Amino acid sequence: MKKFELLLIANTVSWAMLSFVNWLWLRDTGLLFTSINFVSAVGIVLPFALNRYIAHRRLKELEDQFPSFLADFVETVRGGMTIPQAFKSVARNDYKGLSKYVKKVAAQLGWGMPVDEVLLRFGRETGSTFIMRIISSVIESHRHGGPLADTFEALSKTALEVERLKSERKMYMYTQIMTGYIIYFVFLGVMIGLYLYLIPSLVAAPGLPGAEEVPIGAEQIALEYRDLFRNLILLQGLFAGLTVGKLSEGAIVAGLKHSLFMMFTGFAVFAFVGGF
Repeated sequence: MKKFELLLIANTVSWAMLSFVNWLWLRDTGLLFTSINFVSAVGIVLPFALNRYIAHRRLKELEDQFPSFLADFVETVRGGMTIPQAFKSVARNDYKGLSKYVKKVAAQLGWGMPVDEVLLRFGRETGSTFIMRIISSVIESHRHGGPLADTFEALSKTALEVERLKSERKMYMYTQIMTGYIIYFVFLGVMIGLYLYLIPSLVAAPGLPGAEEVPIGAEQIALEYRDLFRNLILLQGLFAGLTVGKLSEGAIVAGLKHSLFMMFTGFAVFAFVGGF
């Protein structure tokens, strides 16, 4: 078992034990009990979420750099170099996370390995569906006798067009991101308004069953609605953030940072205003 997996298991067990102890001894302490449960849940989920998010950022960086690599490669081949020489030349350029894969391809071609096999390994090792599709097209063209330079050039233009469309989509979705945040904070304001003004007026209204015990009943009702509103705020923050990430970057995991920000902000504001 990998070291990272052992750390994840140890982290999960530790936070689960804290939650169990919290349930045994602190379940009647109100805010402290809720806060420990919330922190424990975040502590369990956060390492898994961060691992997925780091993998997503890595793939995004590779895909962002791939069109630049293709353009440089095409220019080098057009200059009269062979495929191995072209890879060796562009391997000197900086493509951030993609550079190590390009250098590995250049080394493998220098050892005399077949071009198709090297390119196939390159596509698989990056783990990117976008890169693998382009590499597969190059391999098929090479197997059927097509000129690799022309194939790379055509695919380079396609990759640049895809990146341009992604950039335009991101700019267009910026307004949607702002809308998502506005909706969440409006929802937060509504929950706070209900808790501070509507609920007290309802529990104090005459004619309620058990009106002779209004002080006790009102307090109990207020506590129940407080917990309900707090949970609604956390759930709304979680799913609103994930939605924002999906809209802006095309991946749900990209919304984790938005979810964490909304959840922590909503919890803190509601706790401060609600006085607990």
